[in-house]
Amino acid sequence: MLAIYRKELKSYFITPVGYVYVGIFLALTALIFCYTTLISNSYDTTSYFSMMIFTFVVLIPLLTMKLFSEEKKLRTEQMLLTAPVTITGMVFGKYLAALTMFVGSVLLSCINFIPLYAVANQERAEAASNAIHIGPSGAQIIGSLIGVILVGAAFIAVGMLISTLTENQLASAVLSVAILLLMIVLGFVNNFISNYAVRFIIDWISVLSRFASFGYGRFDFAALLYYLSLTSVFIFLTIRVYEKRRWG
Repeated sequence: MLAIYRKELKSYFITPVGYVYVGIFLALTALIFCYTTLISNSYDTTSYFSMMIFTFVVLIPLLTMKLFSEEKKLRTEQMLLTAPVTITGMVFGKYLAALTMFVGSVLLSCINFIPLYAVANQERAEAASNAIHIGPSGAQIIGSLIGVILVGAAFIAVGMLISTLTENQLASAVLSVAILLLMIVLGFVNNFISNYAVRFIIDWISVLSRFASFGYGRFDFAALLYYLSLTSVFIFLTIRVYEKRRWG
């Protein structure tokens, strides 16, 4: 598994994919941060993290589109299947490489908070009294970061499964964008559905409904379990697809 993990992580920087992904990620998050906090003179980061999740619809397929579809295109899939590594190890190696790129980008984007804290320190210095809290909420930022990483982890698992279904990277990316967008939009559609059973199913698929707690700085164990379960389901399905190909 470690060999595949290192190989996949290295491949992001051998090709332009890794540089393009990190560059677009940092540029988009910086732009969103400027409009949701700095320009609006707000310390509330809820809108920033919520809008960041919407960017994942386009960004995460950049990470996942090559995971398995590239193996098919280069005709190296059979070598991968006959390699002395378990299917589970192969899938987790590729998944963890994409997750490492994603988490690293999220942590790099935290430099956006430097000017926000700088402004807060200046306002505290100019304030006559420190009785009122001035500055962003640390609990809100940490909670939102945890929620964002959990959402991204689930999205990567979805994109990885889609990558196993086609040998065309562009087709994999487009299909991933469509499905991730559907998973987000369903949360808004659910407000207009009256049937309880349908609402329950849609609520289970929607990822935004459970992010709200993290956005307000509250750690929600039920939401944590949901995101981990969603991630596990799609990783399991990916393993099953390749087990079928190995023995089929």
